[in-house]
Amino acid sequence: MKKWTYRLLAGALTLGLAASLTACGQKTENNTQDGEKDLEKITFVLDWTPNTNHTGIYVAMANGYFEDAGLEVEVVQPPEDGAEVLVASGKAQFGVSFQDYIAPGLIGDDPLPITAVAAIIQHNTSGIISRAGEGMDTPKGLEGHKYATWDLPVEKATIQQVMEADGGDFSKVELIPSTVTDEVSALESKSVDAIWIYYGWAGIACEVAGLDTDYFEFADIDPVFDFYTPVIIGNNTYLSEHEEESKAFMAAVTQGYEYAMEHPEEAAQILMEAAPELKSNEELVVASQKYLAKEYQADAERWGEMDPDRWSGFFTWLNDNQLLEGTVDPNAGFSNDYLPQK
Repeated sequence: MKKWTYRLLAGALTLGLAASLTACGQKTENNTQDGEKDLEKITFVLDWTPNTNHTGIYVAMANGYFEDAGLEVEVVQPPEDGAEVLVASGKAQFGVSFQDYIAPGLIGDDPLPITAVAAIIQHNTSGIISRAGEGMDTPKGLEGHKYATWDLPVEKATIQQVMEADGGDFSKVELIPSTVTDEVSALESKSVDAIWIYYGWAGIACEVAGLDTDYFEFADIDPVFDFYTPVIIGNNTYLSEHEEESKAFMAAVTQGYEYAMEHPEEAAQILMEAAPELKSNEELVVASQKYLAKEYQADAERWGEMDPDRWSGFFTWLNDNQLLEGTVDPNAGFSNDYLPQK
């Protein structure tokens, strides 16, 4: 799964890669019979390769929820710089992003025209995983151990804050520049001792592999780190000019995630049918889906709901720690208005 990284959210190359995609709001050219209405064409861009974070989208496609809503949805892979520019340009109407990715794009007089419209997973399930019994079950225990770092300011500030809250000294952590793609192998080989992961995939992968681990989540230590990751974003122009279609899209997506919550094994099969490359890891996919079935909505009143205090709290933390090139409006960049009303 994609790691936490800040990217440049603009550039002619990225927009050039997007040029072949369907323009915002274009209708499909399907022939109609007996007065049937053309389906509204929507392009949805992922953040990474298909995985269990995306299951609700594929369920909505397979079960006909989009078609019932008068929509035809095409799922596409992101360009190298991610989904944000593609959605901002209008070449995709919706996509997958993360609250921390959105923040840099909202700064300045000409912010990216994107809005988070749903939390895919209600709480931040990321944290630090390590081999069991080596003392890294709390942040202070990272002292004297090798941590695989992306060498990013927000990443290091997060770890420093949770370590200091636990009485630890971040300067005593051995930072190993590394982009780990196989957490199980990295821990078993002892090339590193600790890795920042999202438990719903990498943590479950360790369980499936039978690797005993210790783990702590950042959100359990400091609620400011319970930010929204991942989220569905929409193009602002499309949201305002196609409000009815946007709400229909989000209603169908909600149905997809509600199905995945109620029927995780069946939802996992739907995901693997859509992305056959996942079938070689079927045990992991099913186990991950069962884990996320309880995390998609968790304690929220409805799937996708975003708490304004949690949203603004994380943006305020970024501002207070001067981790952005400028200041982001703590209340900018999200809306619950497109979710189905209970």
